[in-house]
Amino acid sequence: MDTGTHIVMGVALGGLATLDPVVQQDPQLFNAVLIGTLVGSQAPDFDTVLKLRNNAVYIRHHRGITHSMPAVAFWGISLTGLIYAFNPEVSFLHLWLWTFLAVILHVFVDVFNAYGTQAYRPFTKRWVAYGFINTFDPYIFLMHIAGIIAWNLGANPGLTWLLIYFVIAMYYFKRFFDKRELVKLIHEHFDDVIQIATSPTIRQNEWRIAITTNTHFYVGQAENGHIHILDEFVRKPIPTEDPIMQKAMTDHNIRAFLSFSPVYRWEMSYYDEYTEVRFIDLRYRAKGRYPFVAVAQVDDSKMKIINSYTGWVFSEEKLQDKLDLLPLDSQ
Repeated sequence: MDTGTHIVMGVALGGLATLDPVVQQDPQLFNAVLIGTLVGSQAPDFDTVLKLRNNAVYIRHHRGITHSMPAVAFWGISLTGLIYAFNPEVSFLHLWLWTFLAVILHVFVDVFNAYGTQAYRPFTKRWVAYGFINTFDPYIFLMHIAGIIAWNLGANPGLTWLLIYFVIAMYYFKRFFDKRELVKLIHEHFDDVIQIATSPTIRQNEWRIAITTNTHFYVGQAENGHIHILDEFVRKPIPTEDPIMQKAMTDHNIRAFLSFSPVYRWEMSYYDEYTEVRFIDLRYRAKGRYPFVAVAQVDDSKMKIINSYTGWVFSEEKLQDKLDLLPLDSQ
């Protein structure tokens, strides 16, 4: 989920904690728990600082090991220990329970987005992305805002958040069944489907879809139970015997992209002194473009990477600015 939603979820868990009799009877413990749920609801995303290094490191690791099972345990214990050091009079057990729950909830809700996490590490490094809740879901966010307002107006926080989270749980079930119906519809329209990537939009009746079959990729949208195919690409194996492609696939930006993207196509463009290899993620089509890409430009004669990039770009001009290609003789 987005940062704002994680923050309001931290507030909500602080309110739910008042259902715990030990927390309810100890104002100092309640304050410590509220800090724990707020920080715990953000902790797995501390890896965002990796973006300061470069996009390749960020893409390869964001929502990776920091969202794994060992990391969840680490966040719970370390954050609780830090808060407890400043509040040694409170119950460590109850502080840990609510802080740990905040971390678990963060990772739990992230697996339902299209982006996904590596939540099942160390058992598998597979990206888990169930793809039926938008990264920013206005209904979930607004229900949390309503709960915060009600709490400030004097509503019982425990009962208020218990009711809101029951409604949110029903909403998750509803979206799960929405996606199941969509997948069923796709299988009825396409033969030999290998993989379906779904990306919900902020509109309940609209989905982005990327379908992989034995021979083609189909990119489109589903609206009110109707599938509209917008792009179709022949599915071609990567020419791993090509020396240019071999070189490109050693690049850190290309490797980061391939470690993350489950459905993509590739293309090679030939210029006078270099060849450009481009990988294009098909899940995020927007305004006729595919903004999430990885590009490597390979010097044909020297067989070295001139420039490379991976990340989100929304125009070809901005992509070329990112690559910042200099004359070959100045490299």
